Amino acid sequence: MRATTLGSLQLTPIADALELVAAPVREAVAAPGFPPAWVAPIDAELSDTAEFCRAYDVPPAASANCVVVTGKREGQQRWAAAVLLATTRAEVNTVIRRRLDVRKISFASMADATSQTGMEYGGITPIGLPAEWPILLDARVIEAGPVVIGSGIRASKIVIDGADLAKLPGAEVIDGLGR
Repeated sequence: MRATTLGSLQLTPIADALELVAAPVREAVAAPGFPPAWVAPIDAELSDTAEFCRAYDVPPAASANCVVVTGKREGQQRWAAAVLLATTRAEVNTVIRRRLDVRKISFASMADATSQTGMEYGGITPIGLPAEWPILLDARVIEAGPVVIGSGIRASKIVIDGADLAKLPGAEVIDGLGR
C-alpha cells in the first residue's frame, strides 16, 4: 500500500512521526520487519469512530476499532483485544468468550484498559499490546485493504493495510468475530 491520504487525513510514514503515537506503539513499529504504516494527527475531540469518520471523510468500512476484553478462568485473569470494522459488532459472548475459554467475559473498564495497555482510552490499538495477549482480528478487517486504527493516543490515527495486522505478534484471524 502506498498511502498519502485517506479521506481528508494527511498521512506521514509512521517512522517519520513517532511523536504522534503512544510509547508502546513506538516500540512495536521499531521492530525489524514491521509493515508499512502511516499516521495522521487529528482533533482528539473527534477520535470516537462516528465523529471521526464524519469529520475526516473516512468510510466506516475503512475504520477498525480495537476493543479490550477480559474474563477469568480458575482465578486467572485473561485479556485479549478484538479488532473489527466500524460497520460490525463484536461477538463477545459467543466467539470471543469461547476463544478465551472463560465463563464470563466483559469489555475492560476504562481504568483497566488504559493501565494494561499504556494507551489512552479511545485510542487503543492492536499495535504494541502486551505480548501475551491474543489479538483477535475479524476476517473482514484483513480483507478491507487500508484501514484506520488507533495510535495509542486520541490525537492521531494510524493507517495500515488490514492484511498486515495479521502479521502482528499474537494475531489470529477469526471468521465471524463480528456481525
